[in-house]
Amino acid sequence: MPPKRASKRAQAAEKIASLPPSDNHSDTESTAEPPAPSFKGQLSKFQYTSAASTSENATRRPDTKTILPDLVPTRLGTPTSPAPPRSSKRTRTTVTTATTDPQTTPSPRPSKKRKPSSYAPPSKYAHLSPLVDILEPNLICVFVGTNPGVQTATQGHAYAHPSNHFWKLLYASGLTERRLSPTEDRSLPARYCMGNTNIVSRPSKDAAELSREEMVAGAGELEAKFRVYRPETVCIVGKGIWEAIWRNKMGRAMRKEEFRYGWQNEGMNMGKVEGEGEDAWKGSKVFVTTSTSGLAANLKPAEKEAIWRPFGEWVRKRREERGFVPRSDESVEGGR
Repeated sequence: MPPKRASKRAQAAEKIASLPPSDNHSDTESTAEPPAPSFKGQLSKFQYTSAASTSENATRRPDTKTILPDLVPTRLGTPTSPAPPRSSKRTRTTVTTATTDPQTTPSPRPSKKRKPSSYAPPSKYAHLSPLVDILEPNLICVFVGTNPGVQTATQGHAYAHPSNHFWKLLYASGLTERRLSPTEDRSLPARYCMGNTNIVSRPSKDAAELSREEMVAGAGELEAKFRVYRPETVCIVGKGIWEAIWRNKMGRAMRKEEFRYGWQNEGMNMGKVEGEGEDAWKGSKVFVTTSTSGLAANLKPAEKEAIWRPFGEWVRKRREERGFVPRSDESVEGGR
């Protein structure tokens, strides 16, 4: 027997001996100390206790599992559970701010409309000089414009405003082999057998600042010029000019159905000289074409070119028939 176990038994015997005598004496079994449990017994008892505790825990786990499914949906929410109502206060505030905030919704800028012109007396532009006519006897054609604009009068050259399409249309129709500059206007007779004049000589911002009486009176002055220089044709650059010439000839306004672009009948020739002999002259034939002003936007550029082109073809043909040879003129400004 191991020494520890013998020592324990000796201690137990001493404790029994020190106890007082009992009134009940049965036998030695009632007073004897039960034997101390062995090491294996204690181990078995520990294993039993652990097994019981494990069994008790295993018995309680199913209760926990049955509770968890109820807790999880409660915490996370189910798909069918209604969503909490969203506050519309912020949305309404945002919309109101977007529609009323001047920084996010700028007020529309007022459109700038060009104020229409009205009659202006000659004194308004008295500081500007009239444009010099570009004329020579027996030219193939002379162009007739309305009157010099402010920029044209300031520069002293015909159709000088950048928005005017005169020089562009001369080139597009074949009247010139390249696009000329306004500073080359005085070279037209020498190079192309063409000239230029206006129905009214005084400058203005636009034709609206001229009176009807001025236009009709200018038509009479054109007749006098053409009797002197006798161009083969005159090209009227704009409907308004032709209406003034018509009124001067016919003594009445032109009806809408009476207007047409292109060649006019022989009865409308300009500068005609009545009589017999060498002084008699049948006058200059008339071709009416479109205005070249940038303000005249009633026709598209292609439509304007289509109206100008037949006249360009006719002028080129007449140069060939005449045997016209361009001449150089070093005195002409812009000459090459």
